[in-house]
Amino acid sequence: MTIRWTYAFIDRPRPGFGAACAFWTAVTDTRLSELRGEHHEFVTLVPDGGADACVKVQAVESGPGGAHPDFCVDDVAEFAAAAVRLGASVVTDLGSLVVLRSPGGQLFCADPWRGQAARPGVVRGTRLDQVCVDVPPSAYGAEVAFWSALLAGWKSRPGSLPEFHVIEPPSGLPVRLLLQRLDEERPVSAHLDLACADPAGTRARHEALGAAFVAAFPGWTVMRDPAGGLYCLTSRDPATGGVRAASAETA
Repeated sequence: MTIRWTYAFIDRPRPGFGAACAFWTAVTDTRLSELRGEHHEFVTLVPDGGADACVKVQAVESGPGGAHPDFCVDDVAEFAAAAVRLGASVVTDLGSLVVLRSPGGQLFCADPWRGQAARPGVVRGTRLDQVCVDVPPSAYGAEVAFWSALLAGWKSRPGSLPEFHVIEPPSGLPVRLLLQRLDEERPVSAHLDLACADPAGTRARHEALGAAFVAAFPGWTVMRDPAGGLYCLTSRDPATGGVRAASAETA
């Protein structure tokens, strides 16, 4: 099953939806589409210059939110069936959209491909290009096996640190997957990662837009957006997504 396009979904609690939309349009240099959904819970971050969107925001009614990937394919039912055979479960089947849950509990969606092909460029030295799935130790091996099998046409490889595994799409697809093995047992969750040419400068700009610093590690900085969602600024190359020389970033 060929994946034609990918989206990173920013999931935020309803009270912080507006703040999330304002912040993420500012940092990605995009504009909001019209709201969609029965409760106006979905919106797309639309880039300028003719590129196709690859980031969306969703208002969630319960829970802390987080992030999830969407995969655009030619045959949604076939992709969903393949995921179920590999151990996923169906959460909601709307025909043209299927919401699934990985064996470890991470949500993801299958959507129809609508011709998206033009990846947005690097914006102010950054690119939002990765969904990182945070996995407890007991589920890590199964999650790596599941995602590697489901995304069989992608390059699945260990990261530069032993607690990471990268699943990298073919050239042209805008969002890749990183699996992170946690040190503790807790439910699977996910957050967004940005590749940054200048992480310190990007941090300062994000703080000016309302984000808050959480923690720093070699190769990445944990931030909290104005809606309360965690994300990371990484020192990966925003053009390629890979590790730059002398960087300990996971890629």
